[in-house]
Amino acid sequence: MAVNMKGKDLISIADLSLEEIYEIFDVAHSLKQKLYTNEPHRYLEGKTLGMIFTKRSTRTRVSFETGIYQLGGLGMYFGPNDLQLGKSESIADTAKVLSRYLNGIMIRTFDHNDVVELAKYADIPVINGLTDLLHPCQVLTDLFTVLEKKRKLQGLKLAYIGDGNNMAHSLLNGCSKVGMDIAIASPSGYKPNKDIVENAKKFAAYMGSKVEILEDPVAAVKDADIVYTDVWASMGQEEEAEERKKKFARFQVNLELVKHAKDDYLFMHCLPAHRGEEVVNEVADSPNSVIFDEAENRLHVQKAIMALVM
Repeated sequence: MAVNMKGKDLISIADLSLEEIYEIFDVAHSLKQKLYTNEPHRYLEGKTLGMIFTKRSTRTRVSFETGIYQLGGLGMYFGPNDLQLGKSESIADTAKVLSRYLNGIMIRTFDHNDVVELAKYADIPVINGLTDLLHPCQVLTDLFTVLEKKRKLQGLKLAYIGDGNNMAHSLLNGCSKVGMDIAIASPSGYKPNKDIVENAKKFAAYMGSKVEILEDPVAAVKDADIVYTDVWASMGQEEEAEERKKKFARFQVNLELVKHAKDDYLFMHCLPAHRGEEVVNEVADSPNSVIFDEAENRLHVQKAIMALVM
C-alpha cells in the first residue's frame, strides 16, 4: 500500500521512514516516465508553492519552479528582499499568513532553525530546499540516481571527500537510512557535526551498514561504489576560500584518488563545481561521472516530494 505523506514537512531525511524514502523514489520514477512520454501529470492543478530564497540558486530555483508548473500548479518566487520574513515580521506570523494563501512552502536559506520555526507555525507542508546544516532534496536525488544506475542501494559504499558541510550531513542521514556504507574524509577541523554522525551510526547499525569518519581520502575511497565531493568553501564562506584551499589540497578528487575506488564507481557532485579545486575535469567529465543525470533528477524527485506532501 502506498505511504500517505500528505501534509508532511520535509526538513531532514532523518525524519523520513524507509518506506517514505522509497515511496518518493517510486513516484519520481513514475513522474520521470510520464514527462519523457509526454503524459500529462497535473496532480497539483490550481495549487500554489511559495519559494523563499535568501541564497542564490540555479538547480533549486529552476527545478522547483519547473516542477510545480509541470504538476499543474504555480510557483511564486520570493527573493531576499521580497518578504518581511524575520525582519519586520516574525517567522511565526509569516508562516501563519502564508498558510492562508499557499498550499506549500519551499525555503532555501542560511539558518536551519528558521526552517524548523517556519514548519512549526505553518499549517501547510514546508520543504527544506537547503540550509547551512542540511540539503535533503539533493541527497534524496543522489540516492535515486544511484538506484537508477546500480539497481540497489543497500550494501553499496559511498565515499564523500571534503568539507563536513550540509552535503556531508544529509549524505550521512540518507546513506545510513537506506543501508549504504558511508566513509567521509575531511581535514581536521572540518569534520561533520558529531550529533548527526552519532544519529547516522544508530540508523546504520539497524540497517547493518557502516559509518566511518576519516582523515585519509585514500582509505575512504577504497573499494567505493560512489565517490562524492562538494566545493571546499560554500556560500557565505567566501572569506575562508584561500585558507580552505591550502587545508583541502590533498582532498582533491583526481585520477590518482579514484584508482582506489571500484572500476565501475560513479562520480557525483551536487554542483556547482569549482573545477580544478575539489575535482579535476578528467574525473568530472569521465564516463564514470553522473553529475548531469544527478542534476536533472532534482526535477523528478522534487516533483515527487511536492506531489506527495501537497
